[in-house]
Amino acid sequence: MIKEVTGDILLSKADLLAHGISANDPFDSGLALALRERWPSLVKDYRHDTRSKAIGTGEVWAWAGVQEGGGVRRIVNLVTQNTLGQGPAAKPGKASVENVRAALQNLAKVIRQEGIKSVALPRLATGVGGLEWDDVRPLITQYLGELGIPVIVYSTYRKDVQADEGL
Repeated sequence: MIKEVTGDILLSKADLLAHGISANDPFDSGLALALRERWPSLVKDYRHDTRSKAIGTGEVWAWAGVQEGGGVRRIVNLVTQNTLGQGPAAKPGKASVENVRAALQNLAKVIRQEGIKSVALPRLATGVGGLEWDDVRPLITQYLGELGIPVIVYSTYRKDVQADEGL
């Protein structure tokens, strides 16, 4: 079941949060920045792991960390954007439908393997990634819609507003 909601994805009750990045993402804008501010170790661990083993477009990188008040927050970084340049000067480029497709296929594998019961994600690759929602929505339906779990898409951001996820 795919449900579009309005609210703050950081307040989601879903088992897993997923969002799009580039392989060398600085986590300095949008949802990536909000995640970095809330869970700084996410970015530290990502940088450490991807320095020792490069990550490519279409791949996913999973992380789990302790939430405020206890419990574990699981986040999957989906590499949907290309990288412009190399080394320290590298910057996030635009996303592509092919990258989103591969990342969603890999996300579906993680969900099945890990027994995830629900997932929340933004309008993937439509902000910094630059894609049109009409091009991305069918891919979410195709790759996540058949998993038999709630897939909560945060289509409109409202800071500090708990969405009605139906979970």
